[in-house]
Amino acid sequence: MPTDDHDAELLARWDATLPRQRALGENLIMRYHEPHRRYHTTRHLLKVLTMIDQLADDHDLFLVQLAAWYHDAVYAIPEGQVSNEEASARLALRELSRVGLEQEDLNQVARLVRLTETHLPGPRDPEGELLCDADLAILASNPGDYADYVAAVRAEYAEVPEEEFLAGRLAVLTELADREIFRTAEARPLTEAARANLTTEINAIADRLGIAVEGSDV
Repeated sequence: MPTDDHDAELLARWDATLPRQRALGENLIMRYHEPHRRYHTTRHLLKVLTMIDQLADDHDLFLVQLAAWYHDAVYAIPEGQVSNEEASARLALRELSRVGLEQEDLNQVARLVRLTETHLPGPRDPEGELLCDADLAILASNPGDYADYVAAVRAEYAEVPEEEFLAGRLAVLTELADREIFRTAEARPLTEAARANLTTEINAIADRLGIAVEGSDV
């Protein structure tokens, strides 16, 4: 299987989560090594798993960790007949059903994976909040890392014309900026940094598209 600096730690984490299922973990890691990926890679997977550890309080980490492993397992550009998140959830159901997880746990993992499409957990959903916050933590990174993240996402969509990509990106960012970004107690302090990054990118896109953005202070 392909290897990089993150694979050994990821495999150790996988073995701790699902012992005696090494082949399944290796196959998942290979998915995150697909050549068209630039941001949704093993590095992203490891960062999400690490953030789950940092943000966790009284959570059922086993199922959240499994959902993190699968949340970007399918990453097709363009997407297929279903969204990448839906396809990833179905993959989780298919593969984890073979290792003896109970149906209730399978359903929870799939539900959590699907949540990463909107990052909008409902009330009283601590596991959903934890996974979504860990996945969105990149928004609060330092400006240099945030710029690298933006460039990597653009590279994944290299075949999409610039104006089309920017319009779609602007819609996603505006929706994020218009709501509560982080919901766990540990992640809420990241909000200010995330809003600063979102403001900078939204304004930059608006300038490139030659449009005005309402409430540009986000």
